[in-house]
Amino acid sequence: MSEPVEATDVLLIGGGVASVRCARTLRREGFNGRIVLVGDEMVAPYNRPPLSKELLRDDLPDDLVLAEPERWYERRGVELRPNRSVTGLDLGRREATLDDGAGIRFERCLLATGAEARRLLVPGGDNALSLRTLADARRIRAAAVAAGPRAPAVVVGAGFIGLEVASSLAHLGLRPTVVGRGDRLWSGAMGSLIGAWAAEALVAAGVTLRLGTSVTGIDTGAVRIGEERLEAAFVVAGIGVRPRVHPAVKAGLHLHDGVVTDAGHRSSHASVWAAGDVARRNGRRIEHWHAARDGGERAARSMLGLALGPERASWVFSDVAGTMMDIVGSTDGGWDEERWVVHARVAAQARRGRVVQVISLGSAMSVDAMRRAVEEKLSLDQLARLASAQS
Repeated sequence: MSEPVEATDVLLIGGGVASVRCARTLRREGFNGRIVLVGDEMVAPYNRPPLSKELLRDDLPDDLVLAEPERWYERRGVELRPNRSVTGLDLGRREATLDDGAGIRFERCLLATGAEARRLLVPGGDNALSLRTLADARRIRAAAVAAGPRAPAVVVGAGFIGLEVASSLAHLGLRPTVVGRGDRLWSGAMGSLIGAWAAEALVAAGVTLRLGTSVTGIDTGAVRIGEERLEAAFVVAGIGVRPRVHPAVKAGLHLHDGVVTDAGHRSSHASVWAAGDVARRNGRRIEHWHAARDGGERAARSMLGLALGPERASWVFSDVAGTMMDIVGSTDGGWDEERWVVHARVAAQARRGRVVQVISLGSAMSVDAMRRAVEEKLSLDQLARLASAQS
């Protein structure tokens, strides 16, 4: 006998910040229909940025990383379905099938299934730890504590996650080595000025950098780089993610490195929206907390037919050896000039004389001011005056 089918007005698929912000915005705008949120982890939705930072360094309790307190869902009339995943999505019937066989019919649906960590495809690569979930962060911290101070660890990947994990391991007293295939941190996306600053800061914090090389295998207690062996109590792979598009594939939605959406996060089907790491909007997927938060809010407004308002320049933040780094804007189209604009704490990249990205270290410049510089296409000299007024 098949499981019964229930009905909801809005179905949120994915237990992350995009779903929570969508629910929050729907309620704030007066929507009083039924909302069901399905997430495949045992815990309530939580914020991911602390996983590689505060939680890894300081072992925060779970409730300090939650997107909302658990009692919030009951107060706002949002029904949580933890530890459940969607295995099928029939858009003709507007019905989702869960892994326990239950069905949920919906009027509107948000796909916020996020992304999954890429595996290290070398001999022994399955022994590398990855960081994507709260449970992953707990495993890495347990490995670090068990290894103890001065223990060697290897982090594969010189992007955001790899450098954040290495910074946290160094904070715990370990001796991490970062191995990256590219010859520059973040594959050069942050520019040479920030790249040089970060390399110096990481080395000063106790991180060894091995760039321009690749891991060829993982053995017990060691990582192989060609014929060389690096001692390692454990290995963490931070080599990027891929969008979790399984329900979207089943539904036949338009995909291109994620679920393709319009400016309001609506997919190729009129009843389905997408936000967070799985969504590709304006030709880009932005894998960060702020994009997920803003995307969930914009999707909710789009569901309700409300004005979306102007889009803000993208904002990403990271932590390098204990220094906060805010990044506003994008250099996807390249840049032809870069400059430190304020006391080597604010760097900018410009294209044809106009700012396309601003990077601030240690909150040297407010995010609102950085966004203004990118959105108004200020010159580097105008940015320097704006930044100096805040220093």
